[in-house]
Amino acid sequence: MMSLKKFLISVFFFIIINIISSISCDRSTTLQENTLENLVDEASGTGYDSQAYPSYWSMIDDSNDNLEDLIEQSTDDVLTLKSSDQVAVTTVSVNDFGAKGDGETDDTEAFVKAWKVACSSKNAAVLVVPQKIYWLKPIRFSGPCLSELMVQIVGTLEASDDRSDFRQDGKHWLIFDSVRKLLLDGGGTINGNGKQWWQNSCKINKSKALAFYKCKDLIVKNLKIQDAQQIHVSFQKCMNVLASNLSITAPEKSPNTDGIHVTDTQDILITTSIIATGDDCISIVSGSEKVQIMNVTCGPGHGISIGSLGSGKSEAYVSEVAVDGAKLIGTTNGVRIKTWQGGSGSATNITFENIEMLDVTNPIIIDQYYCDSKKRCKEQKSAVQVKNVLYKNIKGTSASDIAIKFDCSKNFPCQGIVLQDIKLEHEGGKTAKALCNNINFTSIEVVSPICSQAKR
Repeated sequence: MMSLKKFLISVFFFIIINIISSISCDRSTTLQENTLENLVDEASGTGYDSQAYPSYWSMIDDSNDNLEDLIEQSTDDVLTLKSSDQVAVTTVSVNDFGAKGDGETDDTEAFVKAWKVACSSKNAAVLVVPQKIYWLKPIRFSGPCLSELMVQIVGTLEASDDRSDFRQDGKHWLIFDSVRKLLLDGGGTINGNGKQWWQNSCKINKSKALAFYKCKDLIVKNLKIQDAQQIHVSFQKCMNVLASNLSITAPEKSPNTDGIHVTDTQDILITTSIIATGDDCISIVSGSEKVQIMNVTCGPGHGISIGSLGSGKSEAYVSEVAVDGAKLIGTTNGVRIKTWQGGSGSATNITFENIEMLDVTNPIIIDQYYCDSKKRCKEQKSAVQVKNVLYKNIKGTSASDIAIKFDCSKNFPCQGIVLQDIKLEHEGGKTAKALCNNINFTSIEVVSPICSQAKR
């Protein structure tokens, strides 16, 4: 009964995501009013392009204000379908296929068999993982499936700690491939058992604990993901995604353990989650657009990052990213854009607002000279263009003297950077500073510390 109710509610979530996305995209081309435009009209000569800031995000915000009430009201209507027996749901348990759930037996084959049955169901299906501990080798849950599918994880999934089990696919432990209308829920735990990986860590081809590839209309919520081999949750080439109420944790010293990694993904909302890892809490890289992050707590970790972009002289594009409501505690960075020299493309139409920093080493940073290499990177002429970035209502404390650092390219200076209502103080009581190179910026209201223009 509860599985059915939760599944039907999830179907409504899919409808809401699609409605919001379609309304937002239609309205964004015609809606001309923007409060930011009125605030920075006088800055039109500074490189700031007010028309480039997407009204898409204000539409999302307006929709979210009434989303809870709408879901609650509509849920009753959806559940009425069940009472009139108009909806058929197939329930599949991994235990029915021989899973022991004793934390020692290899339950991989039982999960593979259960998935095949659920995915091939012509009715909406619920795949249940009961409250036990299931020991698993790498699994690829392949689609497309015949109908909507919910994976209800109540128990714990624990990864094999034998790295030889990952020889066939060293990049993934659990991956959902080409599945549409998928919901992962249940309040359970996904444990990557990553200690062996951390001791032999490599930044090339990072392994993902929970990965989604080419999925559409996807909801991932109410789960604990911990101690990943490297990246905890990855969304690659996905569309229409909601990630909500996630707890993602790993030791502060665990290398390359990004919390949520977004690559080549469009229309994704990450909300109401706590992320504490050894690398970026959230990383957004090339091909991603219409990414919204709301009410996220981050720390320890490396903060919320766009990039790195342009490595190996590659072309990279990220656009329409909005972080609205975040708390960063003791992170090495706050909100960061990082690009390599020699790359090309752009990072544009980005908003960071309503953010609290507590003892953050680099609260606000754009680094177009990012160099994650043991050798010094040579200076190059080309760069990824950073343009139209708004920082608004960001307050708190910096663990370093430099609270704001914009280190932009000589040949491709940062353009259209707007600072509004910024107050960052040094944790030790000193006056915080801003370092700004090759940047075209506008300040609105009180901004402290304030940039003094400098040349590289």
